[in-house]
Amino acid sequence: MATGNHFEWQLFDGQKWVSITNDFVIETHYCQPGANGIAINLSMGALNIDFDEMTVDGPLRNISIRRNILLSPNQKQEVGWYYKDNHRWCEYGAQGFDGRTSSIGSDFIEQKYNSNPSGSVQFTAGNMTYNVDFIGMTQTNLSTNMSRKVRRRPKFNAIVTSYQNSLPILASPSANPTNSSSQYIWEFMGDEGIWTEYQKPGCSLDSTEIERLYQLNPECQVSFTSRRFSYTLYFGGMYQVNNKYGTKRAVRRTGGIQQTNSALSQARWQFKDMDGNWKDYSKGGSRGRCSVASQDIEAQYQLDSTGTMSFRAGRFSYELDFSDMTQTNQSTTTSRPVRRLQQ
Repeated sequence: MATGNHFEWQLFDGQKWVSITNDFVIETHYCQPGANGIAINLSMGALNIDFDEMTVDGPLRNISIRRNILLSPNQKQEVGWYYKDNHRWCEYGAQGFDGRTSSIGSDFIEQKYNSNPSGSVQFTAGNMTYNVDFIGMTQTNLSTNMSRKVRRRPKFNAIVTSYQNSLPILASPSANPTNSSSQYIWEFMGDEGIWTEYQKPGCSLDSTEIERLYQLNPECQVSFTSRRFSYTLYFGGMYQVNNKYGTKRAVRRTGGIQQTNSALSQARWQFKDMDGNWKDYSKGGSRGRCSVASQDIEAQYQLDSTGTMSFRAGRFSYELDFSDMTQTNQSTTTSRPVRRLQQ
């Protein structure tokens, strides 16, 4: 990281990610809650960066931008949460223009956001109750329905270091990071319940690049684009979030020799077939076989034990409901019991 800071701003020029020189200028603006974006001049021409959408407009097409956060595992970046008052951006927990103070502060909201980026949080200020929607990034007065914009921005160079149990911090990366990175595959759980590898050009990141960033800091978060959407990959929780819709998907890291989490490999998922017998979900490409195995189902279950997942078997599509422990044929609506066994 050329800047020597905990952040790194990069542009994707259609072929590779390139670090932006003097990116502290971008960072300084980005940390201001009132900044919508910034215009910069590079060798390729003038570019306009939109901080809310994390997009960039310029003379070239298909340019993407991202901000990497690279901290030690015992460090975290301070983040501020702000709402747009009538005249200014105010941080939660501070006194607003009307003299009222919210009952929660940035730290509390950030904790709720990290636990569920597609959720929301309620609070009071004076005699009013409000709801902050993380997907829409809005604050709504539940009595008047008045809505205000909300922003989440880092505080410039504000890093908190915890020294408790800080040694050892991190195992040393391989002496040959390029070769080490190439041994690992990074995948996300796709729409059909199938593990799908991060690959270019459809995605701005591939396994090698993700592994490089992971070895620099296994607890950081990475921004990337895939087609027309932007996402954030959270190494600590092993999931990705669609920055616009808040959709959350499981992520996994496997090596040349298949590596599985012991908890995932021990769980066994079965469905009750038409003959009354319990049968394992068996992954394979032949007719009648399923697109997911027990490990795939368990990964999604660990991510959201009350949600659903889709998969295929033969020519049919199914939905597995973790709350009801059933699978439903999406064409015939036939429903069958499902069970989870711990070996």
